[in-house]
Amino acid sequence: MARPPRFDTDQILDAAVRLAASAGPVGVTMTAVAQAIGAPSGSMYHRFAGRAALLAEVWLRSVERFQEGYLACLHGDTDPRRAARAAARHVVGWSRAHPEEAVLLLYGPWEFGRADWSEEHTGRADSGNGRVYAAIGDLAAALGATEPQDRDRVVLALIDLPLSVVRRHLRAGDPLPPHAEDLAEESAAALLPAAPGDPAA
Repeated sequence: MARPPRFDTDQILDAAVRLAASAGPVGVTMTAVAQAIGAPSGSMYHRFAGRAALLAEVWLRSVERFQEGYLACLHGDTDPRRAARAAARHVVGWSRAHPEEAVLLLYGPWEFGRADWSEEHTGRADSGNGRVYAAIGDLAAALGATEPQDRDRVVLALIDLPLSVVRRHLRAGDPLPPHAEDLAEESAAALLPAAPGDPAA
C-alpha cells in the first residue's frame, strides 16, 4: 500500500504564501517551497505541473479566500450603503487577519505569472473577478450610480481606497492600526452617492 503524502496541498501553498510575503513572487520557486517544508524537490511535481501552476494556485487560493468574504458583505444587506461600508471594512479586516496573504495580493496576478497560467487557472481568475465586479455593479445601480464617473466613485470607495489604507502598513511590515477599519469605512461612505430615496440624498 502506498504511503499517504507527507505534505498536503494546503501545507505547500501555505509555505508558498510565506515565501511570497517575504521575498515577493520571485521567491516562490519549486525548490524554495520544497526546502521550506522539508520535501524533496521532485515531490513538488506530483502536485503541480511546474512553477506556473504553483504560482497560479497560490494566487488563486488567496484571492478566492478574500473574495468569499467580500462578496458576502456586498450581498449581505438590503441597504446598499450598509453593504458597501461592510465591504470596505472587510478589505481591512481580512488583511489584518491574513497579513501574509494580503501582502501577496498587493502584487497582482501578472506578477504571479498569469501570462503562463493554464486556461483553467485563468478561467478561475476571470470568473472570480467577474462575480466581484458584477456585485459592485449591482450595488452601484442600487445607489443610483448610473454615470461612468459615479460608478468609478463606487469602485474607488470599495476597492482602491480600502487597499490604500492597508498597503503602506503591509509593505512596511507594520501591523495595521486599530482604527484602520473605521478609516476605510468612513472614507468609503464619504465617496458613495446616497441611495435613491435616502434622506441624506
